Amino acid sequence: MQSEVTTPQQTILVVDDTPTNIQVLFDVLNASGYRVAIAKSGESALSRLENHRPDLILLDVMMPGIDGFETCRRMKASEQTRDIPIIFMTALSDTVDKVKGLRLGAVDYITKPIQHEEVLARINVHLQLRYLHQTLEAKVAERTAELTKALQSLQQAQLSLVQNEKMSSLGQLVAGVAHEINNPVNFIYGNLGPAEAYARDLLKLVQCYQTHVPETPQAVRELIEAIDLEFLQQDMPQLLRSMKIGAERIRQIVLSLRNFSRLDEAEVKAVDLHEGLDSTLLILQHRLKRHEPGFSEIQVIKDYGSLPVVECYASQVNQVFMNLLTNAIDALEDGMTRTAETPGAFNRVKASPTIRIQTRSPEPDWVTIHISDNGVGIPPQLLPKVFDPFFTTKPMGQGTGLGLSISRQIIAEKHGGFIDCRSQTGRGTEFIIRLPVNQKVSLREPRAAVATSQ
Repeated sequence: MQSEVTTPQQTILVVDDTPTNIQVLFDVLNASGYRVAIAKSGESALSRLENHRPDLILLDVMMPGIDGFETCRRMKASEQTRDIPIIFMTALSDTVDKVKGLRLGAVDYITKPIQHEEVLARINVHLQLRYLHQTLEAKVAERTAELTKALQSLQQAQLSLVQNEKMSSLGQLVAGVAHEINNPVNFIYGNLGPAEAYARDLLKLVQCYQTHVPETPQAVRELIEAIDLEFLQQDMPQLLRSMKIGAERIRQIVLSLRNFSRLDEAEVKAVDLHEGLDSTLLILQHRLKRHEPGFSEIQVIKDYGSLPVVECYASQVNQVFMNLLTNAIDALEDGMTRTAETPGAFNRVKASPTIRIQTRSPEPDWVTIHISDNGVGIPPQLLPKVFDPFFTTKPMGQGTGLGLSISRQIIAEKHGGFIDCRSQTGRGTEFIIRLPVNQKVSLREPRAAVATSQ
């Protein structure tokens, strides 16, 4: 057992001002296979410990300058040396002195004159205890790392389950709504053409009747006046055109909903990212144009570049757009709420809350999407945590802390892309997405640097 402890790598620092004691201890320890370091005062020992860490310290109590008690106190006060076992060497037999040393952090006492067997036995015991303690700490650290890894795997599994369930539910809801709306809208839109033709024919008949029968009966004249026939003749065509425009708008919304859900595109497919962005903005229109006291309409600036079609899981990428745009709207609404509560605090946000979407293709194989807002921003100490699972700055019940973590998982793991966040408190936040044009490209890092949108 002793051979495991008395290895050449183990060093014992002897701190004593008496040359005879130093020589005796050096000979005994050296003969037993220990490496021996010498310090002749407390100050010298402390200085030596700044660069070298022994495995154990033999410390004399009575020394000139600072004594052993003060030297021990300073060693135990240091983060670097507090774990090194210290054995006091003393001729003092007073129990009070021994208790004082143990309270300062010493592990044992050796009484002078020194007995060789006792010194070696005590050193061996405490080195073994230190070895066992370090081994236990290593095992605890290893087990903690394993548990941390297992927890991370569990969180990732939870994220995947949440993402799959969320996308499935959202896709089915959107597709169901689109389908239910599509049937009556097609019926209305299909009948607007004949209705417009019938209305034109009826108006022509009325005009023909007025031309060829100038003297109309009293009852007819009263009805013409009651219904304001002249206004009706002018307004009827405009009314039908407005209905046709409205029906066409609903058809576009239905198409956008179907494009957003893309339930029929579960595999990787080349898509136009601008369509996904526009569909997401359309779904969020009710929040962008929130008509309530204290809330201004949020302006969306679309700075679209010329992008190639991108191979991706379209519905999942659309979910990332939804997460980022929803966060931007939340930040802007938070700024407007604070302005209402503290006038003048966020006047810039209140006056012109803005979301800017910029798309570029900095090199042939990669595209970038910048989504930025001029909201309240993210504090610097929180910025490194924004992609952590379950981290959220929103009040209880208003956020799960999964949106950005899921977004990073979709962009990085599913598509081999990159997502980054930049923010300044009071100035706004920008998210930058980099996506490969095709999945073969995702295996290598993009060469060109991505410039921050202005």
